[in-house]
Amino acid sequence: MPRKEQGWITFQTSEEERKILEEFCQQSQRTKTEILRELVRGLNQPPPPPKSIPTKQAQKVEKEATETVELEVTSSKRPLKVSSRNILKGVVKKVVTGAVNSEVTLEIVHKVELTSIITRMSAEELELTEGAEAYAVIKSNDIVIGCEDVH
Repeated sequence: MPRKEQGWITFQTSEEERKILEEFCQQSQRTKTEILRELVRGLNQPPPPPKSIPTKQAQKVEKEATETVELEVTSSKRPLKVSSRNILKGVVKKVVTGAVNSEVTLEIVHKVELTSIITRMSAEELELTEGAEAYAVIKSNDIVIGCEDVH
């Protein structure tokens, strides 16, 4: 049930639009409500500045990075587009900071946690603190599953 200060918005979509939304939700492991709220909140953001003409060095960096990330060499922070399709939204449960690396644990869904070791600098730049929303981006060619030999 919605709280008194919350309201409902109902709108019609075509079958194609509904499929697009459902596929996106499945790929991003998020609910329709989360996606639509994110879109609505994004309407309040200023439009991005026009793209600058990249320098030769920036073109080289961008060319080298095309398999994983689309880079824009600018001074302002912008969201990155990544080629990974395994993107899981979660909440930071714990950050253990070391001299060089930080161990970051995300809770993806109730009692399902992922832990990653990243550089301390990255954890600081991403402002990863307990309770913050973050994404686990998984890029792997294979996942090996094993079990104990029962014989």
